[in-house]
Amino acid sequence: MAAVTAAMVKQLREDTGAGMMECKKALAETDGDMEAAVEYLRKNGQAKAEKKAGRIAAEGLCDVAIEGDSAAVVEVNSETDFVANNADFRSYVGKVANAALKTSATDIDAFLEDKWPEDTSKTVKEALTDEIAVISENLSIRRFKKITASDGAVVSYIHAGGKIAVLVHAACENVTDDVKEALKNVAMQIAAMNPKYVSDADVDQEFLDHEKEIIMAQIENDPKEAAKPQNVKEGMVKGRLNKELKEVCLLDQVYVKAEDGKQSVGKYLEAVSKANGKDVKIVEFVRFETGEGIEKKQENFAEEVAKQIQ
Repeated sequence: MAAVTAAMVKQLREDTGAGMMECKKALAETDGDMEAAVEYLRKNGQAKAEKKAGRIAAEGLCDVAIEGDSAAVVEVNSETDFVANNADFRSYVGKVANAALKTSATDIDAFLEDKWPEDTSKTVKEALTDEIAVISENLSIRRFKKITASDGAVVSYIHAGGKIAVLVHAACENVTDDVKEALKNVAMQIAAMNPKYVSDADVDQEFLDHEKEIIMAQIENDPKEAAKPQNVKEGMVKGRLNKELKEVCLLDQVYVKAEDGKQSVGKYLEAVSKANGKDVKIVEFVRFETGEGIEKKQENFAEEVAKQIQ
């Protein structure tokens, strides 16, 4: 059996929001397997959902570049926030976004071997090496995404100086300034609420099956709920899953700027479409958050916490 360390408990607490002793027990029950421990906590109702995918544990910046109906978003990581706030680094990240806008590459490896638009005698990777020498800190072009909106418009939103960057692609036959403003509002919604899908029609069956399993396990682990008839429990699963989908599907989320606090993003866009005389439909979106899913080097755990789990 793997030894459960203070660092492992700390990480699991940050990933799930569960209590320290619950995390220690979960790791012990799963032989130190972090993913299995998260599942254990969720099934026992001690963790609402995995947070690991949204953890911010690296420095750097996200940026976008837009030209005509095409747009690109990039994330470039640095070792420290000091460098992330450096004007030269910010300028470099903007150049990376411009390079991503011009590339025909579809993955990061191919992009790194592409020509650097600022100096075509170099590759993107070689320009990165040069920037590392200038900055005197390790840098990494982590990811990029391109969107072409020939059927409508693509808008961007950058939050907190580059900590979050969003692109929204909408299909619309009449792209007015009002439509662009509405899409900017939707981009701000995405930055704030971090949806996973445009609508429930986009949710894959694997996600649904997994969440149903988690919810049913939570019910079975509650003595009062477990005693209910099977058809009642299945209804509870459906209700809780629908509630969760309203949180992860953009169009079903409550619009953060709604005056009544109830209007959904979908209803907001219906109102915009009516005013515009043409439908405004979200096709896709991209949301990059700096350091998302990257683990920092584990620091020493607080001494008092270590004592409690011995």
